[in-house]
Order: sequence, then structure tokens, then C-alpha cells
Amino acid sequence: MTQPVIFFDGVCNLCNASVQFVIAHDKKDQFKFTALQGDYAKETLPKFNADSEKLNTILLLEDGKLYTKSSAALRVARKLNGLIPLLYVFFLVPKFIRDWVYDIIARNRYRWWGRQESCWVPTPDLKNKFIA
Repeated sequence: MTQPVIFFDGVCNLCNASVQFVIAHDKKDQFKFTALQGDYAKETLPKFNADSEKLNTILLLEDGKLYTKSSAALRVARKLNGLIPLLYVFFLVPKFIRDWVYDIIARNRYRWWGRQESCWVPTPDLKNKFIA
């Protein structure tokens, strides 16, 4: 896969909203998406010593490297259109602080935003952006 791939929690409402946000602001069609619960994640992530069943983070696979938590989110933001790439300035904040904030949100995402019974299914127009 040459395009960067974003792995996300397919049953998390916040995660699904984030994917839809990225799609809306990815005018160059740079990203592919796949749920952590899917076959591609189960096949790919063990190569990086990552277990899709135990993850509560967004992951970005880019140029053969796997990024997690705030690093993944900021690397995605850097490639979007509009003013969103300005968020990349937060890379100046030490990773342990960025990830601490990220972990608070990740730990509470179901309580604050809810969850779905099954993974979000993209519309036929968006199907080509997703890896099963």
C-alpha cells in the first residue's frame, strides 16, 4: 500500500466522526482507511508488534512506519487542507504530554461520544477509500 493508511476504531462514534472529518478535508485523496476490527488490520498490525484487539488509538501507517496516538493524529492533520495543518505546531509539545491528553480522551471516548453496535459502513461513493 503506497498511500498512508489510517486505522480507526470502527465502533467508536468519535473515531467515525474523525474519519469523516479527514475525508472531508483530504481534497488530494491521500489517505486510505480501515477499521481496527477488520481483516487488513489483523493481517498488517502484527508486523509492527501491534495487536488490533488491544488498541484504543488511531494509527497511521505511512512509508512503512506505524505512528500512534497524538503523533498519528498530527501527521494526518499536517496533510489536510485549510488551516488544519497549523495543528502540527503541537509536535513541539513533548510526546509524553501530547499522548497523556490523547489517552484521557481515548479512555473516555465511549462514555463521552458513545459507540455503535457495528462498524460504520461507508457510502458507495466513499467505498474506494476503505480497505476491508
